Amino acid sequence: MKKSYMGLKSIDGPLISLNSIEGVGYGELINIETEDNEHKTGKIIKIEEDNMVAQVFETTSGMSTEDTKIRFTGKPFTVKLSKDIMGRVFNGLGEPIDGGGNIYTGKDYNINGRPINPVARKYPRNFIQTGISSIDCLTTLIRGQKLPIFSGNGLSHNELAAQIVNQAKISSDEDKEFAIVFASIGSKHDDANFFIKSFEESGVLDNVVMYINYADDPIAERITTPRCALTAAEYLAFEKNMEILVIMTDITSYSEGLRQISSAREEVPSRKGYPGYLYSDLAALYERAGMLKDREGSITFLPILTMPNDDITHPIPDLTGYITEGQIVLARDLDTKNIYPPVDILSSLSRLMKDGIGEGYTREDHPDVSNQLFSSYSKVIDIRELAQIIGEDDLSDEDKKYMEFGRNFEEKFLKQGNSENRTIEETLNLAWEILAILPPNELDRIDPKIIEKYGHYGKDK
Repeated sequence: MKKSYMGLKSIDGPLISLNSIEGVGYGELINIETEDNEHKTGKIIKIEEDNMVAQVFETTSGMSTEDTKIRFTGKPFTVKLSKDIMGRVFNGLGEPIDGGGNIYTGKDYNINGRPINPVARKYPRNFIQTGISSIDCLTTLIRGQKLPIFSGNGLSHNELAAQIVNQAKISSDEDKEFAIVFASIGSKHDDANFFIKSFEESGVLDNVVMYINYADDPIAERITTPRCALTAAEYLAFEKNMEILVIMTDITSYSEGLRQISSAREEVPSRKGYPGYLYSDLAALYERAGMLKDREGSITFLPILTMPNDDITHPIPDLTGYITEGQIVLARDLDTKNIYPPVDILSSLSRLMKDGIGEGYTREDHPDVSNQLFSSYSKVIDIRELAQIIGEDDLSDEDKKYMEFGRNFEEKFLKQGNSENRTIEETLNLAWEILAILPPNELDRIDPKIIEKYGHYGKDK
């Protein structure tokens, strides 16, 4: 039975509290009616004996503790989903904001999702081609993987996210329906407009589902945005058997919203003021990605987060690294060299790439080429430090070759246009061209048979 109450105990920012209640549940949706007949929505986030705390999805400005009416629905927060969500733009509550009308379907889906039993998971295989050489070759994104992008304020993570949406596709030998679910959390209006315009101009908007939460929207909405997006991804992947790539920016904005609500609830803070449950909360989001043994679809998750002060040990990137299978790190020093995308390959890692590349997935030389590029570029960094001490002119001939390799690797391989879409074959061929700068005896990470077949070390060299 639905119950209604008149009057509140207190209003504190986005939170309202009510006492002397009974028969309500955690996560239950509530309807709020103000004295001005304005209707709002909220969700119960805390219950202690007969006291309740709820977060309001709209502003609490103008609400009165005496004349506010609360009605409990007995249901969790849900969104309506159908195949018609493709090409649509929604707010953080799953409501259409593109003028295309509501989604009409008989099915409501709980945004808290359905936990995936680890036993039911299928091991991720096969790669998703982003068209970006530094990612496809060196930190390969595998279908069903969770691979975050660690960035910094002012770096080109928005451009990178838009480029991946425009170019990403599953490997060419797979004849499956592929789509993108994109969530923008706490974004400025011009950033959100940039994404929409970019997708429209590239012609991929019909293949993208967008959830946008603006920076001036209520904090409570920021918490629901990623859950709405992931619920849509689960629907498309596990009910419609589609291959879904979820791109979400910015997880730091989400975590800041979580910290504000935790502070309003007067919870004991943990590291840097974030709630002690930040790890489990982020895990509840990230672990909704993956593949199931009894389903054809998959969810690949590419969350983007900005590291405060470029600090990779900050709680948000630190905890994210424990949950996910690697990270792609954007470097400020590469950005100052006008290298886009500024991927720091030595700090980046894809723990699942070894099982989704090579013969049958990309090309047989991919694993060896990747290992050699890592090894050679690592040596370049050491030689650059030496050159700063003794000068480049006093380096050995071999070291000078490495310096030349480093410049070409950054300017030709890492650097590419924000609309340049390279196939994995083009990326690997380009890698061989740059590796040809080094003496053949320095390619100690590549099988000689692979060098003979693919290398630029023929009789003419």
